[in-house]
Amino acid sequence: MGRYFGTDGFRGEANKTLTADHAYKVGRFLGWYYGELKKHSGSDEPARFVIGKDTRRSSYMFEYTLVAGLTASGAEANLLHVTTTPSVAYITKVDGFDCGIMISASHNPFYDNGIKIINQKGHKLEAEVEANIEDYIDGKLDVFGRKWDEIPFAKKEKIGRTVDYISGRNRYIAYLISLGIYSFRGIKVGLDCANGSSWNIAKAVFDALGAKTYVINAEPDGLNINENAGSTHIEVLAKYVVENGLDVGFAYDGDADRCLCVDEKGNIVTGDHILYICSKYMKERGMLKNNTVVTTVMSNFGLYKAFDELGIDYAKTAVGDKYVYEYMMKNNNRIGGEQSGHIIFSKYATTGDGILTSLKLMEVMLAKKQPMSKLHEGFVFYPQVLENVRVSDKATAQSDAGVKAAVEKAKEALGDSGRILVRESGTEPVVRVMVEASSEEICQTYVDSVVEVIKQKGYTI
Repeated sequence: MGRYFGTDGFRGEANKTLTADHAYKVGRFLGWYYGELKKHSGSDEPARFVIGKDTRRSSYMFEYTLVAGLTASGAEANLLHVTTTPSVAYITKVDGFDCGIMISASHNPFYDNGIKIINQKGHKLEAEVEANIEDYIDGKLDVFGRKWDEIPFAKKEKIGRTVDYISGRNRYIAYLISLGIYSFRGIKVGLDCANGSSWNIAKAVFDALGAKTYVINAEPDGLNINENAGSTHIEVLAKYVVENGLDVGFAYDGDADRCLCVDEKGNIVTGDHILYICSKYMKERGMLKNNTVVTTVMSNFGLYKAFDELGIDYAKTAVGDKYVYEYMMKNNNRIGGEQSGHIIFSKYATTGDGILTSLKLMEVMLAKKQPMSKLHEGFVFYPQVLENVRVSDKATAQSDAGVKAAVEKAKEALGDSGRILVRESGTEPVVRVMVEASSEEICQTYVDSVVEVIKQKGYTI
């Protein structure tokens, strides 16, 4: 990870870790850098950017400061307004923009925010360009064969402009609707929009496909994004589905790049369940390229046991949908994702897309004419305990000899009947300690044994 950019962009508390000045400088650099790339290729056209944002109060501040930086460097800024991260990736690619920018901190609370940058192929921005942005912020930029004390401002007719691009969001909605190969007529569907980006998109898609749509948490006020809502509080939707007799429910996060599901009985369908359901369906219909599903090291033991029984191969990457997608592109895989609900269908999208994921689950339900509870029966989820420990220094805490010894001791005790995984968050000052075993009590015992050492060593904050 870089000085400012983590696994999912530049993220932090608004005007504390990530400030309006940071956003302005990101815009200044990107507008100038992509303009220079065009000049080097013989084009005098301005660089073109497309920008989306979620519903956080600070998203408007960051949108305006990014636009100021972009236009000051001569770029054109096209605004999608409140929209989802996958919509920005889609429009960046299909409409030929030089770069896409999403302002969001995903599942984080309202006071955090982030800047996610997407390249013209709809992928996460290359690490070397992120490093150049960080160098510019720190005043030590060295690019295009020279050092820059400051980059030039655009002058006169070269100053950039801002364009309303709401039509792009509407085309993305139409694209999602086009992927629904079955009518949803007669199906009662619950949607939890987390008071975030999907609030004015998801219902339109399900309504167009004929569902009887029930929506909760679709009244954003700038402060309530993810608050007791969405995929990080799936229990809210589970209760709603059961109380209203719905057939299925889908919960998104703040920027709608992830989706979790609830079956008609109120059972939680995690990202691992979704990988199981969809990959099994794809294999049955000859659509599972290379017979392989791409997972992360956080996927559940039970998922791999289920795959073994189905004869499906699997790969494991580091945590982060960018790593899943990189592996999928390199190895030509069709499906991959995370337990948290970032699911990538590479035939249809370049990033995790919560609404797309819910549409693919609906497709399986309708094609197999089975309720959601029946579709995940073959997957037995191993008990899992995950504790997030806020620490002063993630790397130092993980490399401490005492902490490492506690982890090794837990590994030996668990043997082949479970596992322990200790890793640092890519977006927060957190070390995650996770144990899977035959019972929750065993899991908790070994999680506690490691967390206690981290605390005794004085790393917690």
